[in-house]
Amino acid sequence: MELSDEALCQRVGAQRDEDAFEQLVERHQRRAYRVAWSILCDADEAEDLSQEAFLRLFERASSFDGRSRFSTWFHRILVNLCLDHRRRRQSWLRRWLAPEAGAPRDDVLERQPAPPEDDPPARVARKQLMAKAWQALDRLSPQQRAALVLQVEEDLSAKEIAGVLECSEATVRVHLHRGVSMLRKVLAEG
Repeated sequence: MELSDEALCQRVGAQRDEDAFEQLVERHQRRAYRVAWSILCDADEAEDLSQEAFLRLFERASSFDGRSRFSTWFHRILVNLCLDHRRRRQSWLRRWLAPEAGAPRDDVLERQPAPPEDDPPARVARKQLMAKAWQALDRLSPQQRAALVLQVEEDLSAKEIAGVLECSEATVRVHLHRGVSMLRKVLAEG
């Protein structure tokens, strides 16, 4: 019989059960990376911070009290790490390292799968759309971006997102509304 995430986390917290920890990592590693990457847009940082989230899970598993789902508790750890990392990142360094304003983010776009058809105009159009979408996402606040990622990528409800971001459901709805409005506005321009 396969144990639930909650039961595995309790084993990690109570007994420092490495097998239980490995099962949690195996179950959630890809999703954790995807959430971190969606917030940070950097593969190396996403890998580092998703691994850091699992280390924190191991250290803090005894604090998991089961009042929320394991996934909500773990996403809170991960998202907080990502948001804190973004806050600490100095804006001048980011501007200095980033390509000139408005330039396509080729490093991100190259990782996207190619369209099924080998149609050069379709590939160019898709690349332009992706560049515009990433520019729009960069304009969102970290909280708006996190809320959208958790809703779209992880299919969490407003209540679950509120638990992860440690805010009210009303605040989550505001973040989602403003984030979607900004994306629509930016994508409609030009």
